[in-house]
Amino acid sequence: MRAISQDVLGGPDVLKEVELERPEPGPGEVLIRVRAAGVNPTDWIHRATGLILGTPPFVLGWDVSGVVEEVGLGVTIHRPGDEVFGMLRYPYGNGSHAEYAVAAARHVVPLPADAGHVQGGALPLVSLTAWQALVDTAGLRAGQRVLIHAAAGGVGHVAVQIAKALGAYVIGTASAPKHDLVRSLGADEVIDYTATDFAAAVRDVDVVLDGVGGEYGPRSLPTLRPGGVLVSIVNHIRDLDTARYGVRAAEMLVEADHGSMREVAALAGAGRLRAEIDSVFPLADAARAHARGETGRVTGKIVLTV
Repeated sequence: MRAISQDVLGGPDVLKEVELERPEPGPGEVLIRVRAAGVNPTDWIHRATGLILGTPPFVLGWDVSGVVEEVGLGVTIHRPGDEVFGMLRYPYGNGSHAEYAVAAARHVVPLPADAGHVQGGALPLVSLTAWQALVDTAGLRAGQRVLIHAAAGGVGHVAVQIAKALGAYVIGTASAPKHDLVRSLGADEVIDYTATDFAAAVRDVDVVLDGVGGEYGPRSLPTLRPGGVLVSIVNHIRDLDTARYGVRAAEMLVEADHGSMREVAALAGAGRLRAEIDSVFPLADAARAHARGETGRVTGKIVLTV
């Protein structure tokens, strides 16, 4: 099969199209013929630094959307020919930037009929991150107020939609040119972080979702009401002075999760969740996709098609 691999760490130019043996599904696994796969910041960070995966060679990619080619021993919930989407086990289940990928059977779910594989390839990692941050970690409920940083970014723009679907009052931070998009996704307020200090403008939120890092964590603490929760998906926040404000802080790593993927699929199938597609590249142009991602000017998601 064709795959995008690398032998060394470095810039986008280290990514090469190679021929590899097609994997075989083991017990409890499915082999997916990949139709589309998202490209996320974790991909270009791993490409450059190894981060968790360590030393190459490796094939990147965790988002996957495609067609079940084979099922392994004991799999009953999928059959060959089923269209599915999901996230490979993070971080050590990587490998969707290829013509075929193996996934645990319960890490993928049926693709909604009208979604299409580009949406299927774009949604899983960011949607699981947002759902697990807002629902599982913060316990966001209808009527609560949530502040979502980088609300036009990959995780942020789906978090706005999920929070709104849960019945929350949503405040997002984004640059002015992206305000119309963030409002169209359901945000009740949008703050231009380049012109307004969100820490002074926002008060009494129940949940903050920080996808920016750096000083955004400590600067967000005063926006929370007592008992509120700051969830960071990008930064170490163990030294924050949460006791001063009577709040809680949590740092989260996304997990492949059948239950959460079913929730994501239900929202997408009902037309309440969609990925904003920044750009689509063929698999062979993965280096260009990484270069696009590293510009820092991406709105929504980048997707590779196979």
